[in-house]
Amino acid sequence: MKMLRFRSSSIRSLNQEIRCTIRLLDDSEISCCIQRETKGQFLLDHICNHYSLLEKDYFGIRYVDPEKQRHWLESNKPVLKQMKSNPPYTMCFRVKFYPHEPMKIKEELTRYLLYLQLKRDIFHGRLLCSFSDAAYLGACIIQAELGDYDPDEHPEDYVAEFKLFPKQSPKLERKIGEIHKTELRGQSPAAAEFNLLQKAHALETYGVDPHPCKDFTGSTAFLGFTATGFVVFQGNKRIHLLKWADVSKLKFEGKTFYVIGIQKEKKLVLTFHTSTPAACKHLWKCGVENQAFYKCAKSSQVKTVSSSNIFFKGSRFRYSGRVAKEVIDASSKIQRDPPEVHRSTIGQSKSFTSLHKQLIINVEPLLPALPSQNDIEEIVLENEIQGRVDFMKRRPPHADQQLYSSNLDKMRRKVGAVYKYMQIFSTSLLALRDTVHLTPRKQTPSETDPGEEPESITPEVCVEDKQEEEEDEALTISELMYNPCSSVMPTPVEDGGIDLLFDNPVKPGKDMDPDRDSFEELEADERAFLVAEEEEMQEVRWLLGQSYELLTGNKQLNAFVRSFIQLLAVGLGLLLLVVPLLLVLLESDIDISFLHEIRQTPEFEQFHYEYYCPLRQWVTCKISYILETMGAS
Repeated sequence: MKMLRFRSSSIRSLNQEIRCTIRLLDDSEISCCIQRETKGQFLLDHICNHYSLLEKDYFGIRYVDPEKQRHWLESNKPVLKQMKSNPPYTMCFRVKFYPHEPMKIKEELTRYLLYLQLKRDIFHGRLLCSFSDAAYLGACIIQAELGDYDPDEHPEDYVAEFKLFPKQSPKLERKIGEIHKTELRGQSPAAAEFNLLQKAHALETYGVDPHPCKDFTGSTAFLGFTATGFVVFQGNKRIHLLKWADVSKLKFEGKTFYVIGIQKEKKLVLTFHTSTPAACKHLWKCGVENQAFYKCAKSSQVKTVSSSNIFFKGSRFRYSGRVAKEVIDASSKIQRDPPEVHRSTIGQSKSFTSLHKQLIINVEPLLPALPSQNDIEEIVLENEIQGRVDFMKRRPPHADQQLYSSNLDKMRRKVGAVYKYMQIFSTSLLALRDTVHLTPRKQTPSETDPGEEPESITPEVCVEDKQEEEEDEALTISELMYNPCSSVMPTPVEDGGIDLLFDNPVKPGKDMDPDRDSFEELEADERAFLVAEEEEMQEVRWLLGQSYELLTGNKQLNAFVRSFIQLLAVGLGLLLLVVPLLLVLLESDIDISFLHEIRQTPEFEQFHYEYYCPLRQWVTCKISYILETMGAS
């Protein structure tokens, strides 16, 4: 009876439904219920069925763990085994692999979803571009959202109501309005979206999901993976581009990420350091998946990859899914009527129906009303006349006329001083009003994605008035450096910059005085270090002596140690004999099933190419050199 009760409770736990909420690219949400053994592919298929999407291999589902580390949901594993938080779960539907050529996408629905993702990338600063490219991209978004420009419906500053870029200057808004009114007139939303895809895919940061790291010099760098290969950005420049054909291995150990490749016929090893081991593993997984998706011609060529060079150790991971070439071939074979595309504006763009709700946020801060120059003169004149009248009223009937004149002169000087003070005060208030800028509206927690923290953009370069007058100036959206906001990071951070991810707290008691470098103090430190070292050596000698006395004074212990040493020697001898014999058998042509299975493992292939072949070549060279030397002598 107890067994039946236990069996029924386990069945109930297996059939228990867990609610999942998935946020889509247009910020709408859909929900579904899963069970304990439901795999990630079920959720992806559920979203694709909601959209009626066939070209679904470009997309994935992203979630954030309690440590704010982002992950891609693996389709071949149960959802509950991947989630580290408690239900209900919230995830995001995003573009995982950016198409190398968006023009080859067959259906308009897929292009629209890619357009929504690029729109988010532009807003969060992930898509770095020049001023002219930014104006064109913004005009395409305005055309897709509003249609043709209509002076009766659209006010003069209508572009300013759309929050398109993290740094949106009036000069950029004017340029967007010019392109929208002239070049894009008459284009449908689908055509405007297609033009944006064409322009965006030619940019260097297209498809880059930036991972913040530190290079070997300690400088901040952003790593990314594109359809072309592995890229590294520092400042606003791409300092490395390693094509997938030249990348031989990606691996990680702890917080250190390695990229091993070939550049100019030489072996290249790039080393980077992440903030946490979880961020490093996420970076490695993203690299493995992107390399398999863009490099392999068939999904059957995808191999299991190990994260370490150590034999039979480290994380193992394999990309499961179709590769880019297979996806393009499948797209060309789609034969159906195009599904209807339901377009909607996302939260970053403010349509004119919501402008009245934002008036309280967009108005300028209130400043004291400033009197004009004429008003100031009138006030001074009135004060002077009123002063004279009051003085005449207060003057005694028989006062001296000279006293009256001197008092009148004093009053005039005081009024003049008040007049000058009011002029200075008005000038300062005008300067204060010019320096006040509007504060952008921050998104509420309900508007932010779980994978995208509230915006925290590092201030960079303020566009001066003289710069705005230079129309041909080559500006970028991020003028000094490629610094996307914290929401794009695999490990989001608060305000204060990326360096806080890597800062180590100062140990208490450590002397931080920069002037403590005199010769006497350094000599004293050296003497103290030598004394401490000598004390440690004495403690080690005492411990070794006590251990030796313990071993020699106990006969039973001596016998045990002697037996253990003999067993260890026999084991090492067998190991030295068996391992070379096994290697010879594995490298031979003997076809035995068990040897064939070992040869197919990725660990043996890695050992064969990275250790055995170089060692065999080195031994062969040495033997040939010795034989040549002996023959010559």
